[in-house]
Parts: sequence; C-alpha cells; structure tokens
Amino acid sequence: MSLARRALNIYLRWSEKRHLAVAADIDTLRRSFAFRARLFFHGPFGSRYAWDSLGPIPVQWAMARRVTRDKDPVILYFHGGGYVFGSTNTHRAMAAALSKRAGFPVCLVEYRLAPEHPFPAAVEDAVAAYEALSDRPVILGGDSAGGGLALALLAEILRRDLPRPKAAFGLSPFTDLTFSGASITENAEKEVMLPVSRIGEISEAYLAGAAADDPRASPLFADFTGAPPVWMAAGTTEILRDDTLRLAERMTAQGVQVTVEVGKNLPHVWPMFQNILPEGRATLSRLANWIVAQSGSGDS
Repeated sequence: MSLARRALNIYLRWSEKRHLAVAADIDTLRRSFAFRARLFFHGPFGSRYAWDSLGPIPVQWAMARRVTRDKDPVILYFHGGGYVFGSTNTHRAMAAALSKRAGFPVCLVEYRLAPEHPFPAAVEDAVAAYEALSDRPVILGGDSAGGGLALALLAEILRRDLPRPKAAFGLSPFTDLTFSGASITENAEKEVMLPVSRIGEISEAYLAGAAADDPRASPLFADFTGAPPVWMAAGTTEILRDDTLRLAERMTAQGVQVTVEVGKNLPHVWPMFQNILPEGRATLSRLANWIVAQSGSGDS
C-alpha cells in the first residue's frame, strides 16, 4: 500500500464521508463536489476541453495533447454522482488522463440529473448521445452511477439491436439499486467514502417510484447476451464491490468476455485521484491498454 493511499483513505473517511453523510440537500452536494473537483482534480499538461452537442445532448470533449476529437475510437463517458450530482466538469481531468494514456478522445455526456429529471431521463439521454455518435467506433465507459449508466446503455443497445460499441468499462459501477449485494452491509464501516445512510435517499430521488430492479436502472438484472468485451474495477472495501463482482459473474454466464480488477483497500473510483495516487495512475494505464487492445476488434 502506497503512503498516498493510506493518507487519502484517512482524509476521505474523516472529511468526504462525513460531509456526504450530513450534507443538508442535493444542492449542497452539487456545490461542494464541484468545488472539490476544481481544487483537487487536474488533467495532464496540455489537456484541452471543448463543449459540443450530440443531437440535443450537451457534451464536453476531453483530449490530451496531440489527440483530436476526430480520432477513432471515441470513448463515450458518463460521470458519477449518484444520478443527482457531478458533471462533465468534475470528471474531465480524469478523462483527459485516460485520453493521454489511450490516445483517443473522450466525450463526456452532460446527462440530465435527478430529482429534477428522474429515471429514465439519464438513460434516454445516454441512448440519444450514443445514437448521434454510433456512426463511429465507440467505447462506452463511466464511473459509479455513470458506470451503471454506461452498462445500462450497453444493455439497451443490445435490446434495441443498435450498432454495437467496441467495448464498455465501469469504474466502481453502481449496478444494483435494490442494494441486494452483501458488500452493502459487510463494508459499511470499511468504506472510506460513501455513507450507507444516504444511498436510499439518493436512489429514491433518481427512481421517483420506478422499480429498482428495472434493468435500465440496475443493469445487474439486464441481458448482455452478445455484448462486446467489458472491463470493470472495484475496491475490496467498497460498499459497491458486489455490484461489480455479481455483474461480472452474470455477464460471464451470458457469454460475455469480462475483465475485472479488484483493488485492495482502494477508495471508490480511485482513478479520480490520479493526481496524487499512484494506484490511480496504474489502473488508468491498465484500462487504457485494454481499450487500445479492443479498439481494433469487434463490430463498429
């Protein structure tokens, strides 16, 4: 374990987890996360960002030096934040770091957030963005709720018989809004970032009465038969650990080629901390190598 990982886990447990547990409302969560992202997350030198749209959906491109938005494949990325906070701005630094390692542009989707726009608004935006880009080779990706959204989109693509992406990945993906995984309780104390006390509230704000086991909300229950390769990562002490491990088992049983990285004692979406965390940089590099390996295979 690196010294940076030890220090980060201590900071997250005593600062971020406590803040998330006591934040008065969603607006407070949004403002504080946006501020922390500007303060702590920075892309590689020379990174470039540009606003655009895919059909009616606003997006932001994140590109490393010498990477252009017309280079294929495109990494279509969905940010985390429990479907209620976060934005393309909060995640563009990590996206630029991935762009540098993979050599491809990353297109971050500014999908609508709950509670103003509850389920299935995010899924509808994800499908619209993908359809606007599906004439190009695409790799889907996301983290936390955005990782769940990317995988829900993959299932919708298969269900609707749309052109398949090259591959898909999820960083600590949130795939089960029924919270039936054992890690929700087993890791409640070990988890250094996400307080169990708030997950029901966040889920209710997003679902607004919809069924939690709807595959568009919880891709754990989706059919991925015929899917391209999938890569996922989760930490041993995360409350969402089993969202990855159980989905990987189900996908494998459905004939999907699945790669899983399990990080020991690493925080939720640890590549977000690539500025300070060597394990974050290492995971991004392994993910980038996997993306490059997938970029020339499969259907476009």
